Amino acid sequence: MTAPQLTWAPQEIRPSDVAAPATAEGLAAYLGARSAALDTQLVEARALVFRGFGVTEAGLDPVLDLLLPDRLSYVHGNSPRTKVGANVYTSTEYPAEFTISMHNELSYSVTWPSRLLFFCAEAAASGGATSVVDAEYWLRSLDDEVRAAYADGVRYTQNLHSGYGLGKSWQDTFETTDRDRVEEFLTEAAAEWQWRRDGGLRISQVRPATTRHPVTGAEVWFNQSDQWHPAALGEEGAALAGLLPADELPQSVSFADGSPIPDAYVLQVRDRGLAGAVDVDWRRGDLLLVDNVLVAHGRRPFTGRRRVLVAMAG
Repeated sequence: MTAPQLTWAPQEIRPSDVAAPATAEGLAAYLGARSAALDTQLVEARALVFRGFGVTEAGLDPVLDLLLPDRLSYVHGNSPRTKVGANVYTSTEYPAEFTISMHNELSYSVTWPSRLLFFCAEAAASGGATSVVDAEYWLRSLDDEVRAAYADGVRYTQNLHSGYGLGKSWQDTFETTDRDRVEEFLTEAAAEWQWRRDGGLRISQVRPATTRHPVTGAEVWFNQSDQWHPAALGEEGAALAGLLPADELPQSVSFADGSPIPDAYVLQVRDRGLAGAVDVDWRRGDLLLVDNVLVAHGRRPFTGRRRVLVAMAG
């Protein structure tokens, strides 16, 4: 199948575009005046980049309060992050030399944020772009055979240790040490789970491979099977899969019925998402607001110090 032509890119907004001062206060005033229209603007554009407003990390909260008034915690998130403020996190702590493939945040969970906001506190010396792809385009770019194979959804399995081991602990994942709170969350998520004798936690849950946007009705690719499958993780994933049985990996994925997903399928998913992506190159003070259903995101490798923060909203 020939992939459809990509014509989409995020909408950039600069002070001169909106007759606003090139300051964080100017951006806040612009956003405050457009609060009622911002939802529509974001859905139509899918992603918005705010450049040249001079926002600093110390002055970020007033802007966040306007763009994400109901910020969410990163509960059940599988990416390594550090919490640096009121539901504000480092965007990822995955090693700089690796590409992070395209994904919609928390698409493997029963609930996910509707919006993500990325903020560049410090741009990398080279590389480090946040890549974004139209998730409707991504779905259309896949072969019919692949889309059909995923029709019944996927099963995600996690093995979370209790403080020492590969991957994240269940305490870090759920931001609590209270087992009752974890069980309450998993019950509401209709997940299956088992506490292990070593104190770890095994979780299994079936989720759809696609979803529809609540406003536009567009069907989009919406799963992280390639990020949970060792075949798409390069030499590191292959080495880990060679050391551990599939059911002992920190995270793994299969089709909903438990049958394996062919390597070729997840590689196609990963590679076509990356091929269709547009890079948002960072400058200090830039902000990127994305609709988390309509747009998937990733990260390019980089050198030097890079500090990009992220916050999420329901």
